[in-house]
Amino acid sequence: MLSLRIKQVAGFAAIVCALALTALPVCPAVAASRAAIDKEVSAALKHLYATNPAAKTLGAKAKAVLVFPSVWKAGFIVGGQGGNGALRKGGKTVGYYNVAAASYGLQAGAQQFGYALFFMSDSAVAYLDKSNGWEVGTGPSLVVVDAGMAKSLSTTTLQSDVYALIFSQKGLMGGIGIQGSKITKIKPGK
Repeated sequence: MLSLRIKQVAGFAAIVCALALTALPVCPAVAASRAAIDKEVSAALKHLYATNPAAKTLGAKAKAVLVFPSVWKAGFIVGGQGGNGALRKGGKTVGYYNVAAASYGLQAGAQQFGYALFFMSDSAVAYLDKSNGWEVGTGPSLVVVDAGMAKSLSTTTLQSDVYALIFSQKGLMGGIGIQGSKITKIKPGK
């Protein structure tokens, strides 16, 4: 009887959290202009390259770089995240993208962070271009570069299609959850 009651309370809490998250500005840059996104992406890349030598190495060899300068994540049992970014080839923006994710599990908190995806092959860039929303974890192989790996990364050790670097983390988000991120091409206002 107590077990059933706990499941009912947990189910109710999950529904309340899901409804609350739809009202939160998880992705405040949805209506951002191209100019605003470009400005944030330029500043984020400048900061990333100045503070992370591995990022600079990856950027020099990448066919394209997809940068999400400000991704918001929040949750309590049920969570969500989102943000806008730009794809750069040869230092010029060639497309705009949104990342969105939902998660469920033992989690609580809120945080803001940025991340950059370094596409190392033409086939990885082509996959992003042709897919109607790329679900991270499907398609090209993706490696998340942590501090330990960043120290040993060189142009001769680059083996994967896509490398991800997370930067500028603020806030606190803790727990264990199941999450999937989807990256979709967008057409922001001028």
